[in-house]
Amino acid sequence: MKPVAETTQIHTRLLKCALEVEDARAYFQHADGTHAVTPQQAFSEYWFGARSLPRVEVLLTNFRARFDAFPPALQVLHRWPDLAPDTRRILCHFHMQLSDPLYRAFTGDFLVARQDSARAEITRDLVVRWVAEQGPGRWTMTTRIQFASKLLSTALAAGLLASNRDPRLIVTPRVDDDALEYLLYLLRGVAFAGTLVLNPYLQSVGLSGGILEDRLRVLPSMRFRRQGDLHEFGFLYPSLSTWAEARFALAGPTEGTAADSGEGPKVGAQQ
Repeated sequence: MKPVAETTQIHTRLLKCALEVEDARAYFQHADGTHAVTPQQAFSEYWFGARSLPRVEVLLTNFRARFDAFPPALQVLHRWPDLAPDTRRILCHFHMQLSDPLYRAFTGDFLVARQDSARAEITRDLVVRWVAEQGPGRWTMTTRIQFASKLLSTALAAGLLASNRDPRLIVTPRVDDDALEYLLYLLRGVAFAGTLVLNPYLQSVGLSGGILEDRLRVLPSMRFRRQGDLHEFGFLYPSLSTWAEARFALAGPTEGTAADSGEGPKVGAQQ
């Protein structure tokens, strides 16, 4: 079976829907991807509180692209008990990256490069110029400014910026073990640019090089070893779903655990 892939086609959905962590929470509390949901149903059942029907339509369109595109992930989020606010925010950030290549490049490349520079800060004007470079002649100045504003507000909501006023300090959010393991198990089943140790998802939250390797060595649900340029991963569970069931004792059908599937820890080499 062909794995699902990160989105590579640039689109404008961000202009209508930023990170929206609390609305995303409401979405995956109600939806598990097994039943089609109409905007009218979500509106009538107050999934998103007092949001208007047109706004509910926008939210559903965006959240389907972010979460339904990765069915095992949506099912895990739907059944995850007591998902901590900081963890929820980071997971929403990762899913936004997966579904929006412009946001992925902004947070995983541009902000990382700026943070490594002499002045770890950005301004809206800098982001407007960066947006223009991503698609020369693609957007009007008005649209570039709108993109810049949305990218900044979304990065702020994700915990990557310290302020909503220029100059904006670039900061590193806290990523707990649950969020890190979730991402790694998710990426195993996703076609994406990079490797498990070098990709814009981890880089966007300050996890690369020795810092990342130190975290990987102590994660409870996998084994990690480095020999020269070779990185070896031993995943204790064959899928995101079975990881979640073991980690959180989630109810529902599973795909088998490492013990009952006949498979020991899988070791994959990543350059």
